[in-house]
Amino acid sequence: MPTPTEIGGRYRLDRRLGAGGMSTVFLALDTVLEREVAVKLLAEHLADDEVFVMRFRHEALAAARLQHPNIVQVFDSGHDQSSHRHYIVMEYIDGPSCSDLLREHGQLGVDDTVRIVTEACHGLDYAHRAGVVHRDVKPGNLLISNETGAVKLADFGIAKAAEQTRVTQVGSVLGTAAYLSPEQAQGKEAGPASDIYSLGVCAYQLLTGRLPYEYSSLTELALKQQNEGVEPIRQFRREVPPQLDRAIQLCLSRDPDARYGSALELGEALEAGVEGEVTQATQRLETQIANGSDDATQALARTQAISAAPVPSHLMPDRTQAIPATRRRATAAPPARAPRRSTSRRRWGNFIAGLAILAAGVLVALAILQASGSGSDNTVNENNVHDQAQAIEAQIRDHSR
Repeated sequence: MPTPTEIGGRYRLDRRLGAGGMSTVFLALDTVLEREVAVKLLAEHLADDEVFVMRFRHEALAAARLQHPNIVQVFDSGHDQSSHRHYIVMEYIDGPSCSDLLREHGQLGVDDTVRIVTEACHGLDYAHRAGVVHRDVKPGNLLISNETGAVKLADFGIAKAAEQTRVTQVGSVLGTAAYLSPEQAQGKEAGPASDIYSLGVCAYQLLTGRLPYEYSSLTELALKQQNEGVEPIRQFRREVPPQLDRAIQLCLSRDPDARYGSALELGEALEAGVEGEVTQATQRLETQIANGSDDATQALARTQAISAAPVPSHLMPDRTQAIPATRRRATAAPPARAPRRSTSRRRWGNFIAGLAILAAGVLVALAILQASGSGSDNTVNENNVHDQAQAIEAQIRDHSR
């Protein structure tokens, strides 16, 4: 069926702005209010997925309640009877996404990155306090207004609607997997801490022009997230203050409890970090990590080791000015590292963890292949994938004692 020229009896579609696996976005004119809007048309095949449609409507209503300067406003949603297409009508942002900026420039400046991510933090914090988790924070969903320069988070609700339905496709999963938190990659429920992880990946990529982990499959990504640390940003950008590097490293902790407690805490840590300072939240998390996880401690230790090397004075601005008390920032020496566990015990633990993640990855992959219309005779109960993964992990743990 050809693309309609009008939707909902009032939105005239003018030109296509972009397309993805689940939808196409058009610049449109609201003929009633006489203003430009962005209309997202869901793919035709989604109309046949009753579970997706039900979740989509629910999440569209939740997104429409979010009204914040750093969130793309949802104006309307519905089902067009003549074309049988579901649609969302949103605020039109005339400007590039961070994905566009990365393609054009490779990486962004330190101050620009901190401003973009901090504004996104304000939008996320507002959404989280309203009980809405984005679940798909990535550069393509961070839009920059040409008119005001404001950063706007787009696409709240779409990822939630797609969970546990038959609309997921292998290509789309691999395309966004780099920004998924470890708990999401393992099929667990996403929470505010998951969005903080994803925003940390965005900050890392905006500064370095690369992702924290290179991967070719979901299973490989999950294994790397579990067993490997992230290379410090200062290894690629020496002008990045070490305090800012450490703040972003904390976002990428594999344990959700080892990340910032709120997006607002993250924003404050980034603003402090670019000034060469450390917030109390950063100190608390670094102490917590030093007393718990060897791998996370090693990641921070590598950052601090690079920080100890001399940096040319023209790359590091003067940060000696006093900081007002109202900014609630504190400076402290890096926390002491926790004692290492024995090498054999750590290697055995990593081996067991790897087996568990590999088993979970196989189950997830089977579910995805079935969802994408695989002709295989082997079936997987997709509503029970997570339970099977947990059972395998528990069995491996029992046999490792």
